Amino acid sequence: MLRLDKHLCDSGAGTRSQVKLLLKAGRVTVDGRVCKDGGSRINPDTQQVALDGAVLGGRRRTVVMMNKPAGYVTATRDDDQATVMDLLPPQMKHLELKPIGRLDKATEGLLLLTNDGELLHRVISPKKEVPKVYYARHEGRAAEEDVEAFAGGLVLGDGTVCLPALLEPMGEGQSLITVREGKYHQVRRMMASRGLPVTYLERWKEGSLTLGDLPRGQVRELTEEEIQSLDRGESCPDSGNTVNLLE
Repeated sequence: MLRLDKHLCDSGAGTRSQVKLLLKAGRVTVDGRVCKDGGSRINPDTQQVALDGAVLGGRRRTVVMMNKPAGYVTATRDDDQATVMDLLPPQMKHLELKPIGRLDKATEGLLLLTNDGELLHRVISPKKEVPKVYYARHEGRAAEEDVEAFAGGLVLGDGTVCLPALLEPMGEGQSLITVREGKYHQVRRMMASRGLPVTYLERWKEGSLTLGDLPRGQVRELTEEEIQSLDRGESCPDSGNTVNLLE
């Protein structure tokens, strides 16, 4: 048995305060009868809950794309620092979203959040090798030997073994890096190991998803088609994509 107001929140009907107003207005029915008591218990498996006549299905799988700005840690909570959860609009606060992977505090760009635990673990699993494309500004100029070192799989100073990755130099002090895993500060450490310390880092793509025109600090829900692309594990092209990304 589940409280009616929680079922409404889980279904995406709104925040707790919004759901309270919906109930008060008589817009919610249980098995065809108006119910205004959010504390009443229901069985979602056997009873039909509707809002304005539209049946609600219970916990709604949600995946959100965020264009993360610098200055926020990727965590659900932190007692001392602002987190990416602080950037979510009020209507998403009740969806129990969690970040898929992490971007460090100084890194900007594409970050996904979801309330689907299976999807979360599937995307971050190294076995799935979901490609992530980063734009980096760095000291020095990446050379062909750096490209070859990335392609061969780097071993960092502390013994960390990195999977083969794609390094695409873009002239003096700029590169695109595609990795298929998410070790701690991986891109920064890989670049530093080649004498190319990063001064700015931004994630541009994850799988087949790009930021598009999503403004910095803003979020949007993924479409069902986009979520299905994550379910299928679709990848972005391995190379030859620099021009499109820069347009």
